[in-house]
Amino acid sequence: MNENYENLRTAVEPFIAKSAMPTPDTIRSWISQFRQVPDCQVDDAGAERLARELEAQHGVSMKIGSVLIDKEWTPWLESEKPMMDRFYWMRYRRLLVEKRFSGQVLATLDSVTDRILGLMENPKKDGVWDRRGMVVGHVQSGKTANYTGLICKAADAGYKLIIVIAGIHNNLRNQTQLRIDEGFVGRDSARLGSSRGDRIIGVGRYDSSRHPWTFTTSVRDFNSTGAGQGGGNLDSLSVPAVFVIKKNSSTLRILLEWLEGYNRRRGAKTISAPMLVIDDEADNASINIKHGKGAVSNINGQIRSLLKLFDRSCYIGYTATPFANIFIDPDSADEMRGADLFPRNFIVSLDPPSNYFGANRVFLEHPKQIIRHIEDHEEVLPLKHPRDTAITTLPDSLVRAIRAFIVARAIRLVRGQRSAHNSMLVNASRFTDVQQQLRNEIHDRLEAMKASISVNGAQSEREALRDPEIRAFHEVWREEYSLTSETEWSDVQAALHESAAPVNVVEVNSRSAGNLAYADHENTGLNVIAVGGFSLSRGLTLEGLIVSYFLRNSMMYDTLMQMGRWFGYRPGYDDLCRVWMPEEAEGWYAHVAESIDELRDELRRMEAANATPEQFGLKVRSHPDTLLVTAKNKMGSSERLVVSIGLANSFVETAILLRDEDKLKLNLAAAKNLAGNLQKEGFPLTAAATVTGGRLLAGAPVGPVLQFLGEFQNHEGALLTDGDPIQRYITKRADDELKTWDILFAAVERGDEDTEDHSLGIKLFRQRRTAGKQSTKKTLHITNKQRVASRGVEATGLTSTEISQAREDYREKLEEDGKLPADGTPINFPDRIYRAVRSRPLLVVHLLRVDPEGEKVADDPQPVVAYSISFPTTANEEDTVEYVVNTTWIREHFRDEGDEEEMAGDDQ
Repeated sequence: MNENYENLRTAVEPFIAKSAMPTPDTIRSWISQFRQVPDCQVDDAGAERLARELEAQHGVSMKIGSVLIDKEWTPWLESEKPMMDRFYWMRYRRLLVEKRFSGQVLATLDSVTDRILGLMENPKKDGVWDRRGMVVGHVQSGKTANYTGLICKAADAGYKLIIVIAGIHNNLRNQTQLRIDEGFVGRDSARLGSSRGDRIIGVGRYDSSRHPWTFTTSVRDFNSTGAGQGGGNLDSLSVPAVFVIKKNSSTLRILLEWLEGYNRRRGAKTISAPMLVIDDEADNASINIKHGKGAVSNINGQIRSLLKLFDRSCYIGYTATPFANIFIDPDSADEMRGADLFPRNFIVSLDPPSNYFGANRVFLEHPKQIIRHIEDHEEVLPLKHPRDTAITTLPDSLVRAIRAFIVARAIRLVRGQRSAHNSMLVNASRFTDVQQQLRNEIHDRLEAMKASISVNGAQSEREALRDPEIRAFHEVWREEYSLTSETEWSDVQAALHESAAPVNVVEVNSRSAGNLAYADHENTGLNVIAVGGFSLSRGLTLEGLIVSYFLRNSMMYDTLMQMGRWFGYRPGYDDLCRVWMPEEAEGWYAHVAESIDELRDELRRMEAANATPEQFGLKVRSHPDTLLVTAKNKMGSSERLVVSIGLANSFVETAILLRDEDKLKLNLAAAKNLAGNLQKEGFPLTAAATVTGGRLLAGAPVGPVLQFLGEFQNHEGALLTDGDPIQRYITKRADDELKTWDILFAAVERGDEDTEDHSLGIKLFRQRRTAGKQSTKKTLHITNKQRVASRGVEATGLTSTEISQAREDYREKLEEDGKLPADGTPINFPDRIYRAVRSRPLLVVHLLRVDPEGEKVADDPQPVVAYSISFPTTANEEDTVEYVVNTTWIREHFRDEGDEEEMAGDDQ
């Protein structure tokens, strides 16, 4: 039956692929016709399963993203295209068709790579030239496929040397080399120079007559000894040459020395062959983080030196996390325009295909389905732990996650996905010694599970459930998958042994012998639990990733997103994916996802206004989140940093408060004074309108707001709510856009004696919040997610027409991007959309009942006051205000624990 299923797929696919956008009815019609053929006969369940798989594959759409270009650019590609031999691109396109890329995605990839190629310089242009660009993608969204396609087209256009600067770890570089071998070179580079002879792979199977030279292999980074096997004169290559090198100072130094030696032998200082540098993960290690005028960090300086060795060069940085990258590092706008790796010529934003399983879906749209909180790890493995931590058992949450992985794989087997890869990620420590212990404990626990399944899994359901282990699997199926997977327990139980038996536990880090050789298991699928740290956090692709267990303490934006190996593509099993993480980590991820969306929206707006990359760079540098990012990158330079921030179209709130009783009393006094001052201005709280979320005073004057902010005792850890810069920002606009305010005194509609409050002269029921786990005797974190306001609060004060307009604009954007829910699922409208239609700023004053760690206690002497402000967009030229950042506090609380250059002995 499985053979018939594949025969049916093979017969149907060519007809569906010819349709620009096949409908579900079209797909089922073709399946119904071919089911009559003897070798294609499957049952109704199999036919429906195939229909859904083909819907997921061929119903995928992809839009071209935004582009910013420098003013001086002259297009060249269209006039050159008729003379081009598209040899390398057509081979690669054929490979992607074979890999079942949808027609729409292929068409868009073709257009996007054409667009990027057209923004590079024409390789036939004489003279000296140097282009710098950036491509902003999404984590695990297909950036490698994009730049492999770009490399093929660049080679077709005439670029002769292509240098791919890949991950900072060997396994990442090796994985990238394999992808380049398959999609561009066409032969197995590991065989180069060996006695085993050549092996044609990937695109080489279609035509191997013009395979590029490769100076590196899938098992060996660049070295000057092996370079002699690569080719002859670099200035007169008949075919392109490619280097895939690790982003490592030693490797770059060896390459630079080899190229300089090559030039000396020729009596020249530069190489004339047109050269393309692809800097993968350009926000990682490529940034100049040295401090002081003229100082340059090693890797940043080496990449710049590499470009200077060529008369004609193009540098393109690929990144999914634009916060910490090259255009926010300079100390001034003038430095940003200098000779660093700033993408001065172009920035391209890639939109992911509609089937992308990304941060928005995980953390903003369906967190309750996907996210599970880890709350039982402190005794076994605290977030902060020393290198010599002993692991003697596993948290129950990790054991449950392992069971979920086995059950999910069993469901995939029932669905007929028998040869698919299946992976689980365990990222719980940056120390290799701890990772090794975790690997061993997981292995032992998995073997015990396998033993129970082997003995009792084949029994009747009633008998099998007498086994505590089988009963635990049944509980996981019932609670996690019974409602969404449409798979009966009897079928899952029957598949448990086949699911669990081939699963291996592999340690993945710099010293481990374990590897993720997915290519060696294409016919049967690799089934693995990968235990690691930083090696698993950036660049490495885990095929068929279903379950992730993430217990890390990094709060830096780029590190967080890159640790999201669970992002990517999950055709036919996206409903099975689960992510275990601490609640506070979920809050940070949600915030970063929203912030990246804001920047992408800004890029769209700037494209419409014909803005330049430089203008976008300045905009990014003034984004509120750069307070943390810049402070992290420059924390070694001084104890205090000055950062210019723009507050238009932003939301700020005091999620971190001083826990000193006197300070809390002063904040309550500030709230009382606010109410009193508003009454003096003719806006008594007794006349406030009752709205969803509290009592609202609309159109109030700015004066009482400024006085409240001046009196509020801010915690230095609440960087954005520092009173001085906010007051300065408001004062600049106090006679214009920020003259009148909507002020919401937040409250719940119903409460009890514990939450009833009369502090402001009227009866309010206080919102109940918990103290986050990071709270101390001196610092109060509001909830683990560090959120004060409830979702939807930024719509307060808007008319129904304004709310409808904001939602309609957002709906149109989703539809344009191919992300509008097709199954009737309600749209989850983010709060930021309401700022675009807001004419007045909104101040939200929170009187909170804060319980320690979620426990309701009788002792509650006074309300805890916090505030939030929603600033609308500005029609004027945006002003920035200077914030002074205490880098000592940043260093203590927001240190990036994955900083590979400073953590000796960690996972590297």
